[in-house]
Amino acid sequence: MSRRRPNPRLAKVHRNYTVDEVATLFGVHKNSVRNWVKDGLPTSDNRRPLLILGRDLLHYLQAKRLKNKRPCQPGEIYCVRCRATQKPAGAMADYQPLTPDSGNLIGICPVCESMMYRRTSFTQLTQFGADLDITLMQALPHIEESTQPCVNSDFRGSEKT
Repeated sequence: MSRRRPNPRLAKVHRNYTVDEVATLFGVHKNSVRNWVKDGLPTSDNRRPLLILGRDLLHYLQAKRLKNKRPCQPGEIYCVRCRATQKPAGAMADYQPLTPDSGNLIGICPVCESMMYRRTSFTQLTQFGADLDITLMQALPHIEESTQPCVNSDFRGSEKT
């Protein structure tokens, strides 16, 4: 089973690893680890088997993870299609509460016109309010709060059969 992003904290700092051990530790193929070595993961020497120091592995994976991060500034939402942070079109966004404390900030990408979502807490909306015109949406009701549940449901509420 392959993990999408290897967790750098699995690597022990004071241990040496072979390519096979690193592959097993992170659930990736041996060739993936060899590609990491080609991309800059340092090895202890050029002899076989290749030995990788745990601290070098930790630093390499942390640097690789940081390189791929795209932090959003207040008023920006990450667009998955464009792979960049954007201010929503018209500087407008909707806040849809999911829990009493947090919800989604929803906007439209000005470049590709796709929907953009950003999870945020209700208390952080004041930071976004200076840059965006935010509309507060009402939370969607749960099925048990509905007076007429879905016809496809076998939910009978308080009735006993």
